[in-house]
Amino acid sequence: CADQRLLRAAIPENRLRVYDVRRVVELLADAGSTLELRRDFGPGIVTALARVEGRPLGLIANNPRHLAGAIDSDGADKAARFMQLCDAHGLPILVLCDTPGMMVGPEVEKTALVRHCCRLFVTGASLETPVFAIVLRKAYGLGAQAMVGGSFRAPMFTVSWPTGEFGGMGLEGFVKLGYRKWRGERRARVQQRRQRHDALGRIPTAATSTASRAGCASAPRGRATRRRGPPLRRAPLRSSGRGSPPSPATPS
Repeated sequence: CADQRLLRAAIPENRLRVYDVRRVVELLADAGSTLELRRDFGPGIVTALARVEGRPLGLIANNPRHLAGAIDSDGADKAARFMQLCDAHGLPILVLCDTPGMMVGPEVEKTALVRHCCRLFVTGASLETPVFAIVLRKAYGLGAQAMVGGSFRAPMFTVSWPTGEFGGMGLEGFVKLGYRKWRGERRARVQQRRQRHDALGRIPTAATSTASRAGCASAPRGRATRRRGPPLRRAPLRSSGRGSPPSPATPS
């Protein structure tokens, strides 16, 4: 097999950067032993037969280049049928998990997503062949549990790379939902400040001299008459004693 130290650079350190999961499969499996099945169907899931250090097994991986690795109806059917194939031939299943969960939205609901994704749980519960799970990056929600046979306790082992993340949902979605009220209040305060500044008037920086010249031209000629307050009255000076300086004048 290939030099396993190359796997360290297979996944970018930046969690927002995508990568090619097939490259991970090629590095992990023995050279020339990988046979991918149904490549054009359900592109969000990669299914392949391979050998790892001479041992044959079935390999299932999420493809982050399609829907960021989310599970759709076609991908769920593809993974479930591949699990049945491996179970029928007694092949261990190695899962490379990197999914933010099951796909959501009106369009995907039209494909009966719930029914198709439930096949992963039903099939995983009936497996007799061993399952091994490796979390490459994301392991969020029920989608991650569906990938590993229905539960993280179902596989013979579940391990994670240093880039692995676990949670009920994605970090961005958690912040948007958990801090929705606070973010709404902050957005309202920012809008109020913006309106106050707009009321004062805004000019481009290059128009500063023009605005200054216009202000001088609009000012009345001669001494400007400004409103003034009452004159300041001063208290008489009082001596504070022989040799001591007079006290300062204080306004009454």
